[in-house]
Amino acid sequence: MKETLWTKPFVLLILSNLFLFLSLEMLLPTLPMFAAEKGGTDAQIGLIIGLFTFSAVLLRPFVGMASDKFGKKLLLLVGVAICLIGTASYYAAVTITMMLMLRIVHGVGFGISTTLYGTVASDIIPATRRGEGMGFFGTGNAVAISLGPFLGIWLMEEFGFSVLFIVGACILLLAIVFTAFVKGDSKAERVKVQAAAEHTSLMLRFVEPKALMPSLLGLLVGLSLGGVISFITLFGKETGVQNIGFFFLVLALSEFLIRFISGKIFDTRGRFWVLFPAAVSCIVGCVILYMTQSTGILLLAAVFYGAGFGAIFPGLQAWVIDRVEPARRGVATATFYNAFDIGIGSGAMLLGLVATWSNYATMYLVSSLFFVIYLVVYFMYEKKLKLTKAEG
Repeated sequence: MKETLWTKPFVLLILSNLFLFLSLEMLLPTLPMFAAEKGGTDAQIGLIIGLFTFSAVLLRPFVGMASDKFGKKLLLLVGVAICLIGTASYYAAVTITMMLMLRIVHGVGFGISTTLYGTVASDIIPATRRGEGMGFFGTGNAVAISLGPFLGIWLMEEFGFSVLFIVGACILLLAIVFTAFVKGDSKAERVKVQAAAEHTSLMLRFVEPKALMPSLLGLLVGLSLGGVISFITLFGKETGVQNIGFFFLVLALSEFLIRFISGKIFDTRGRFWVLFPAAVSCIVGCVILYMTQSTGILLLAAVFYGAGFGAIFPGLQAWVIDRVEPARRGVATATFYNAFDIGIGSGAMLLGLVATWSNYATMYLVSSLFFVIYLVVYFMYEKKLKLTKAEG
């Protein structure tokens, strides 16, 4: 008999995670415009975007230790609350310097929240249905990617930045309310984890070695994704393809639908049957982007890339959780997310240089090479693991 997946805490956590990412996605296309109104240069706007990720990456290694002391639920609530304060305070920023400071604050909240959402979810999901559960948990991200930018631009154009920031803050308030009804870890559990942490080296408190292989693959995925997402609008202008915004909608829909089958395959057939074909699907998506000359072909690329990424990301998350003890889930999740975020930021910069030297179409072809490397590394890992088991 299958263990129950769709419990009340699991549904509430999915909704809370959805609202966190919805508020973030609303700001992605609109905050640069707000900064431009305040007199920000292109370089300053780039810094505003970059500081957010940088502060999240720097903070994540400390989240595991902090959650051991204060509890995962309490720290998650603090993280979302910081995001709320950051979002609500943007309108009060009268200078670019203030905006930069607020982006650091917002990034800290985001780093805390994203690390602990995955960790708390892994505690709630039955171990026998972890691949399926993490897949469904991540649907909030897919929905947010498709709705957030549209909602943010609509609010900005119809009502202005003040309403945009207020709505974003209200959405985060709902995220806090939903999280408040999720059961947290007990004091006894925290004491047990802290006792184990006292015998752990300083390095192991920040990085989980068992998460390094899936994190390396996550880094490679992020390197490609950073270029695909960052330059799709400019790619549309370069090629003359219309309705470029529908790329995000189809990408998110494909990412959402694939999770209904990829998680079950992960749990029943094993990770290889998800992580390998999903990477091939992403390669196909990149190659189709390279050949895109019409909206229809663009949307076909979104189908393949969305399906591939929608299967890979929760699959890697589930693999990370499966490899570590419950007490190490926070550190392991932080290790994985940092690798992925570093990949996204680095990918945008590296592939931006490729586009400068050639064009955006060629850049997308080059971005597929990260998945080729992914396939080689992963295949070699599985082969080595198989040989080790045979010898043992």
